[in-house]
Amino acid sequence: MNQPRIYLDHAATTPVLAEARAAMIAGIERWANPSSPHSDGRAARAALEEARRQIAGALNWDGEVILTSGASEAISLAMLAGKADGWIVNPTEHDAVQRLTARIPAGRSLMRLAVDLDGQLVMASLARALETCGGRPMVVVQSVNSETGVIQDNAAITAMARDGGALSLCDASQSAGKLPLPDADMIVVSAHKLGGPPGIGALLVRDLGLLEPPGGQEKGYRGGTENVPAAMGFAAALTHARYWTDRAADLRHQLDSAIRGAGGEVVAQNAPRLPSIGSYRMPGMAANAQLIQFDLAGVSVSAGSACSSGTLKTSAVLTAMGWDEKAAGEVVRVSFGPSTTRAHVYRFIELWRDMAARAKR
Repeated sequence: MNQPRIYLDHAATTPVLAEARAAMIAGIERWANPSSPHSDGRAARAALEEARRQIAGALNWDGEVILTSGASEAISLAMLAGKADGWIVNPTEHDAVQRLTARIPAGRSLMRLAVDLDGQLVMASLARALETCGGRPMVVVQSVNSETGVIQDNAAITAMARDGGALSLCDASQSAGKLPLPDADMIVVSAHKLGGPPGIGALLVRDLGLLEPPGGQEKGYRGGTENVPAAMGFAAALTHARYWTDRAADLRHQLDSAIRGAGGEVVAQNAPRLPSIGSYRMPGMAANAQLIQFDLAGVSVSAGSACSSGTLKTSAVLTAMGWDEKAAGEVVRVSFGPSTTRAHVYRFIELWRDMAARAKR
């Protein structure tokens, strides 16, 4: 009999919680356009605004909540509509940020920061950037890296940004629902990383005056008919979040120890990391070969973030951390969720040891 598959790629997306599915089904009954003035539209609007209120409450957020199609759109809205004269960007940001910085809008500047060998921001590079960047820049630093799990010191980063007259944008897609929200002027969250449906996220904004409204729905900050069922599912996922990170920390500790003991390398092992994410190098075997073998054995893992792992490019995150192309190309990511068990981790370790032994021959 075939063994059930083991899913260890929760950082890419995590299964939708039963409560979120039920909320979405209820949301489908609110089928009317929430911008319509009639009673059907007003009922849909009421459901949407209640979901927005629940999202803010679950995250302990007292600012504005702009609902988007996901984290990538929220990042784009913040960076392109934010009232900033330039961007100061962490080099290990998500691919959604890197794509935006590849084409700098007219009239804006771009400065890139530096990270150390463990992926943490070098604060001296931020101080230098704030001193030399003219106008009011936007400092873009995520709370948790999606590939390595490294946690940045966003409280210190935002304090330095504010002292330097800059805005702060923090992508909290990986940390929201697992860690307290970071202190920032704008924060990005994503539903499908925490048990909600795909296709919805939010930009949390301290003050809407920090953004230039492009027009459309969401108080003029985002065009398109609002997705009421998805918003309700998002709210339900946050409201019914399960506390499992302590268990994840124990599982990840066991996995780290086993990988080191088998001759592997733990990425950013000296940095504070989200307990549910770990990245590991298997010397002598390319990541793509590892992924194929794990998949054939019934285990789902990934290499890099889901938005870029379909390519064969070297990880920009690992490159920024000083990894050479060969070593970076031998790293896979393992990420846990509420359903991850000790047996799942033991099975992964068993497979990893066997593959690593073959790679040494």
